Amino acid sequence: MTYKILCSDLDGTLLTTKSDVSNFTISQIERVKERMQIILVSARMPKAMHYIQQDLGVLHEPIICYNGALILHGDKELKSTVIPALCIENIHKIAEQHNIKLGLYYKDEWYAEIDSERIQKEKVHTKVEPVFKNTTETILDWKLRKIGAHKIMLMGTKNTADIAYKKLEESFSEEINIYRSNDTLIEVSPKSVSKLSAIIYLIKDKYTLDDIISFGDNYNDIDMLQNTGCGVAVGNAREEAKRISNYVTLKNTEDGVAHYVKENLFN
Repeated sequence: MTYKILCSDLDGTLLTTKSDVSNFTISQIERVKERMQIILVSARMPKAMHYIQQDLGVLHEPIICYNGALILHGDKELKSTVIPALCIENIHKIAEQHNIKLGLYYKDEWYAEIDSERIQKEKVHTKVEPVFKNTTETILDWKLRKIGAHKIMLMGTKNTADIAYKKLEESFSEEINIYRSNDTLIEVSPKSVSKLSAIIYLIKDKYTLDDIISFGDNYNDIDMLQNTGCGVAVGNAREEAKRISNYVTLKNTEDGVAHYVKENLFN
């Protein structure tokens, strides 16, 4: 099958290190990008994706940010879905009960309450600087501006994240998608969106899902991997993602996506 679109997750998938694509990956995308669209699909904010687009030479393509909550094509906003301020307030109450800190994201805005090792890691990996501000103040500001969150990150310990995850599911499962990034991190996005829903929105009547090959590693990639024409999990992917994928390639640190592209696309 000749695929017309390649959709790839970034962290743990296309990125060989925590923040960059390798020269080998760049060379393989360069080889195929004139014959297919390359669409980056991530939980990241736009600013943390544009430099990767630039490295790959695909700045002219759309990007799917925040697990599908924000779709952009250059400077043009194609679709935006946010978590409303009232829901953010309720999530904040649960977080406060367990000394969990929030990261709040809207477009290219990133707000955090205090600096931490986790914040420093994200700064390095995404090349983006947060604004340090009290969460209550951020929510009040967003209410006045009539905006909400494209993504919320809850940062705690394994124990507090376990408790918070259960409470979020019990209270807000109808309003938000809840992803466990790792033992200490929970990502929250609007219920009505996913990476798959954003892909469907982008292709509309022009292509079908069978025209797409996708790459991923985590829980938030499963719908995309399972429903596109070919889903490829990297070797470091969650077992759940591997099970539903058509193929498993090498780990991200071994250029798994690039190796699959080299061996299987347009040879």
